[in-house]
Amino acid sequence: MSFLELIRENGVYLVVAMGKTLELTFLSLVFASVIGLFFGLLNVSKAKILHTIANIYIDCIRGVPLIVLAFFVYFGIPMATGVRLSALTAGIISLSLNAGAYMAEIFRAGIQSIDKGQMEAARSLGLPYSTAMRRVVLPQAIKTMIPSIINQFIITLKDTSILSVIGFPELVKAGQIVIARNFETFKMWAIIAVMYLIVITTLSKIARALERRVSYGK
Repeated sequence: MSFLELIRENGVYLVVAMGKTLELTFLSLVFASVIGLFFGLLNVSKAKILHTIANIYIDCIRGVPLIVLAFFVYFGIPMATGVRLSALTAGIISLSLNAGAYMAEIFRAGIQSIDKGQMEAARSLGLPYSTAMRRVVLPQAIKTMIPSIINQFIITLKDTSILSVIGFPELVKAGQIVIARNFETFKMWAIIAVMYLIVITTLSKIARALERRVSYGK
């Protein structure tokens, strides 16, 4: 079977699987951003206990391979609680926890990159710490974090391939199913590699363009 025949026969199926991959990536990154912002703020807090809590979460999650985390969420939690999780739910939880740890570091670095005088000036005007952080520091920090967030999106997109082990129908799992039908291993993986390459290259170019725009704005 030629490349064109493979694409013609399985193209729609693979595009749908890529759509599910992007959906999983987007949803995971949304939740990861919330987690990352929360622990990022804890990490820059002057309260030692909050700083310690953030570091424990970041170190623990970053120290566990994603595949182990996925198995724990998909198989371990249901065994312990009796609550069955779908592959999508387990995938979102696993990726969100994993990416959240890295997003926390992105938020921490972004916040700390803003001159401390910005916070001091806001506080001198009578703004509470939380308001000053929300209205003065974070809006400036997010501009510098955009390229890093897009890079994390790319990393999370590639990490979705690991979730094929729990049966989520993302692109790699779809490729495995197609190969099981026609045994065209080399050609199928080549097609999947090109699909990933197109999407990731596009996102990388967007990240570089945003980085240049942010740098120009400075």
